[in-house]
Amino acid sequence: MQKLLLLEDDASLIDGLAYSLKKNGFDIEIARNLCEAEILLTRIKDFDLLLFDVTLPDGNGFTLCEKLRESGNLVPIIFLTASDEETSVIRGLDCGGDDYITKPFKLGELCSRIRALLRRSNRNDAGESILRSGGLYVNLTEGRVFLGEDPIEFTSAEYRLLCLFLKNSGRVLTRSMILNKLWDGAGNFVDDNTLSVYVRRLREKLEKNPSKPEHLKTVRGFGYQWKE
Repeated sequence: MQKLLLLEDDASLIDGLAYSLKKNGFDIEIARNLCEAEILLTRIKDFDLLLFDVTLPDGNGFTLCEKLRESGNLVPIIFLTASDEETSVIRGLDCGGDDYITKPFKLGELCSRIRALLRRSNRNDAGESILRSGGLYVNLTEGRVFLGEDPIEFTSAEYRLLCLFLKNSGRVLTRSMILNKLWDGAGNFVDDNTLSVYVRRLREKLEKNPSKPEHLKTVRGFGYQWKE
């Protein structure tokens, strides 16, 4: 049974979510504020996925997400929030979130997103443990990335996108192909702006000049291509 942490302060929403998630076969731990969530994350090390509300009594979910990513924790994170403004979406993705769902939402859709993200978070591809491209080195078994001898930190979504490009080096991947591979359905859960944010973040971390990328190239009218 996969273990989830729900960080939410709305009592009525907690009851409905907990019931639905348990009915769908998930083991749920509940935190009602950041302090409770941090205690649970310290005590329980094997969470498979985190569900974070954004606005909380003692802060916001973005802050906790940033702390987890800075510590090297790549557990998948979905934000649950009443705000669908583009700035909030970008903030959530930039701080390390993997998905973003706006309240009110259908519980069936949330469960589908959780299952999709859990499937994608398994980075140990059978028969393949290392990806290389020039000085870039990806250890799939450990989920770690190095540029030369220097380790680079990635969110789980950025990591999956990088692996997708490296496994298809030299091939032009359309935006719809990328979304379909990463989000199970080419735009059902995210839009092109989300992908653009991830591509920008990869370039900032890997390219000498992100505004003139040498490796992660834009193929106008089609999508993107990774070049050695």
